[in-house]
Amino acid sequence: MNFCAIDFETATGKRYSACAVGITTIENGKIVDEYSSLIKPPDNEYSYYNTKIHGLTSIDTAHAPLFPDVYPEILKRFFGKTIVAHNEAFDRSVLKKTLEYYDLDFSEPDLTNPWECTLKIYREKGYSPASLDACCKHQGIKLNHHEALSDARGCAMLYLKNHK
Repeated sequence: MNFCAIDFETATGKRYSACAVGITTIENGKIVDEYSSLIKPPDNEYSYYNTKIHGLTSIDTAHAPLFPDVYPEILKRFFGKTIVAHNEAFDRSVLKKTLEYYDLDFSEPDLTNPWECTLKIYREKGYSPASLDACCKHQGIKLNHHEALSDARGCAMLYLKNHK
């Protein structure tokens, strides 16, 4: 079982405002790599609502890399892997909108196809609520919710538990 789980946090309600990314790479059912980075969003602008969710502010990302500097790290982890996210429509759209904002090539990875979605998987299992924190709690997975790498790792563990 080879895949990578990804999670983005955004600075505002705009999907191109990625301010953090976390990726957990799984090979043969084991974590083999983890990557996380803060990302300086456009104009380093944050909304109160988003900061309230994840705790990040413009102070945290004042000296963080811009998305074009982080993207090669994301792309190399996607190569040859199934991509998994909890609420994949959100994370995939953050990636797509951010690539468009910075006028970066998004032909690889193919963003037209849906990724695997642990939110959908666990809803189909009857979980209610099926939020990442609720699913992880039910499955006994440690989670620091809305911290990008912890969310990616939690998503990866949920996906693994579904495929045992």
